[in-house]
Amino acid sequence: MKDKTKIGVFVCHCGNNIAGVIDVEKLTEYAKTLPNVVEAFNYKFMCSEIGQELIKEKIKNGEINRVVVAACSPRMHETTFRKVCNEAGLNQYLYEAANIREHCTWVNTQDTEGAYEIAKSHVRMAVAKANKLEALEKFRVQVEPTCLVVGAGIAGMNSALDLSNFGYKVYLVEKTTTIGGHMAQLDKTFPTLDCSSCVITPKMSEVLKAKNIELMTYSEITNISGYVGNFNVTIKKKPHYIDQEICTGCGTCAQECIVIAANEFDLGMKKRKAAYIPFPQAVPGKYTIDMDHCIKCGICAEICPVDAVKYDDKPTFVDIKVGTIILSTGYDLYDPTILRQYGYGKYPNVITGLEMERLMSSFGPTEGKVKRRSDLKEPSTIVFLQCVGSRDFTEKGNKYCSRVCCMYSAKQARLFKEKHPNANIFIFYIDIRAFGKGYEEFYDSTGREFHIKFIRGRISEVVEDEEHNIIVRGEDTLLQKLIRIKADLLVLAVGLEPRQDSNKITRLFNVQRSEDGFLMEAHPKLRPVETLTDGIFIAGAVQGPKDIPDAIAQAKAAALQSALLIAKGKVEIDPIFSIVLNHRCAGCKSCISVCPFNAISFNELQKVAEINKILCKGCGTCVAACPTSAIIQNQFGNAQLLPMIHNAVQKSEKIGG
Repeated sequence: MKDKTKIGVFVCHCGNNIAGVIDVEKLTEYAKTLPNVVEAFNYKFMCSEIGQELIKEKIKNGEINRVVVAACSPRMHETTFRKVCNEAGLNQYLYEAANIREHCTWVNTQDTEGAYEIAKSHVRMAVAKANKLEALEKFRVQVEPTCLVVGAGIAGMNSALDLSNFGYKVYLVEKTTTIGGHMAQLDKTFPTLDCSSCVITPKMSEVLKAKNIELMTYSEITNISGYVGNFNVTIKKKPHYIDQEICTGCGTCAQECIVIAANEFDLGMKKRKAAYIPFPQAVPGKYTIDMDHCIKCGICAEICPVDAVKYDDKPTFVDIKVGTIILSTGYDLYDPTILRQYGYGKYPNVITGLEMERLMSSFGPTEGKVKRRSDLKEPSTIVFLQCVGSRDFTEKGNKYCSRVCCMYSAKQARLFKEKHPNANIFIFYIDIRAFGKGYEEFYDSTGREFHIKFIRGRISEVVEDEEHNIIVRGEDTLLQKLIRIKADLLVLAVGLEPRQDSNKITRLFNVQRSEDGFLMEAHPKLRPVETLTDGIFIAGAVQGPKDIPDAIAQAKAAALQSALLIAKGKVEIDPIFSIVLNHRCAGCKSCISVCPFNAISFNELQKVAEINKILCKGCGTCVAACPTSAIIQNQFGNAQLLPMIHNAVQKSEKIGG
């Protein structure tokens, strides 16, 4: 015989977030009047140890067999209170949340009476649903003890190395011919000014030598299927036209190659041969032939001492199975060409911050000497302009701050000033954002000790004179003074933005993007490296603009989360998924096209839709789209929702709109 429903309602003060707006004592007394509510209590912080113990005590004593907590958003503490129920011996899915903070008090601070009525409604609806909740059980799936890391910049390399050190197999896939990402392009790093190559090159070598890491450069993911613990991945290995197993990296092919092309690593400011490695410290240090420029003259094939050249090389496809995935595909730089007022692409002596970085690098296009494109002379007056493409609310830019631009401009200005003490350097800024450890001190000493002039204001006009000097006009908003500067070089501090292939990544891996276009985390505070797709994690600038220390910290966190999931051997799946009622399904496939998690397929034999309960996240989109009501969702069926709607109508009638 089914036990009588006995509901306990627990109202949280949430400090003053709730209790400062509504009368929680009065709300508690109201809850006692609702159907099947046998206990109702309130406490200052229900999520605290004392609050949790209060709920456990009532469950263990058999006083209640349903729990309703009226507090904050279930995104914050649903897991907490489910765990409380579970530990007390009650099925964790016999718990329901009433969000009276975000939905009531936070949005009605000036209307306490209205907030109270809304809180009553939320509690009433939660109790109505609790009366119809069903006991559900999680189920488990095996986890393949391997991880796929996509993107081998500083974040991806750290994730791969940490997982390798845990003893797990890692497939590290990189789109380009070398690992290292954008950090490999940097000269020095702020605020310590240590050599970027000196830091990252040993790490690259460590990745290459790690026994548990299978490195796949010049490769792309073409297909992914499956679910957490059991992802099936197809990787396309693009042809190098030089056998990577045989090549010794001697460079004879590049020395004798007669074809010249632009070097992408140096942003086109330096030339390379059709047979190339991107930069001297590249890992792997094996050569590739750029067939977009190669004329197949045959010289490299004739002179290669180990016969490694293969003009007929073809792409190969590799199928792997992994338990977890870490996305660390990085970022793109904002293209300032669209901001025509700054003259980028029009005037040769207007460059970007990364181009300046390569000019300052000892293995860059000018071997560490900053030179103007127009005449190859070293500049004596340089102007930096901040927030190019960032903090821009027009359609031409991005609304967010890119975080690193203030600091890399200060770093470049300081490094140039160290070598050219008599140089005049100006930095136009909106606000200086020195957010990291030691950054404020670095900024302060840059201006004070190196006499670099920081001007608060934007540049209004950029023109070029007959000698290719850049005439900059702007305003110092602190002094309320117009400024005109004749500069040898203008450096645009371009921001970071999502990769151009972000749409492809989101579709392929079934992850989401936030408003700014970067990949979205499951929760910005509580789950910053997880995505809404179980088993897929994010690390580095793919999640948003960040500096090197933050990218590494997030990469290590992602590796740890991945390792924890693998170490369990099995993963628990939440049973809040949708189910197809075959006798009602008309085979229209409407649900398949709207499912954001690709969890629905079509059974051609039975002519009905099928839902993969592991991939399904219980969003309910398919339920709403089905024209024949053939899909129901656990805990969100008519049995649960209709009583809630009925109680919502009661509220509307009571307060009269």
